[in-house]
Amino acid sequence: MMKLDYVSSQKRGETDRLLAELATELRADGLALRGLVKELSYTAAYQNGCDMSVCVLPEGPAIKITQNLGVGSDACRLDPAALAEAVAQVERCGLEGADLFILNKFGPEEAAGRGFCAAIGRALEHDIPVLVGVGAANKDAFQAFAEGLAEELPDDSGALRNWYIAVRGVTWFEATP
Repeated sequence: MMKLDYVSSQKRGETDRLLAELATELRADGLALRGLVKELSYTAAYQNGCDMSVCVLPEGPAIKITQNLGVGSDACRLDPAALAEAVAQVERCGLEGADLFILNKFGPEEAAGRGFCAAIGRALEHDIPVLVGVGAANKDAFQAFAEGLAEELPDDSGALRNWYIAVRGVTWFEATP
């Protein structure tokens, strides 16, 4: 099947919210998820939004993937060691029995061929559909990674649920608009 698609929103934080809420809903419906979503309950300390904690699916741990660069810094606060730990935690969970692989963001590390690229590839090799959040800055890199085969999905929770139903052919829960 090898299904890899993505969602991207121009509304700040919307892609993270959509993917985290989709993960919560699908887990509540009994689906086995793997990957990483933003921890929505985490309160960012910085206004530029570059302060984040993520949750390894299916049930944690939560990992703060940004570092403190000081109050005046506007630089990206990504902590490469914390990101490497998140990748390792996702890989430790394995893919056995997974229904869906979700990645909150195809970012600069993935654009450079690192980060979660291998995990995405393994999920696809196991015929596990993959849904990725992609920001405008990395769309071209993501399309190159996906070899142009990934489709952009609407930034709408109903559309994401309907995508999953169509990809997996599931019928045990109803998608709500």
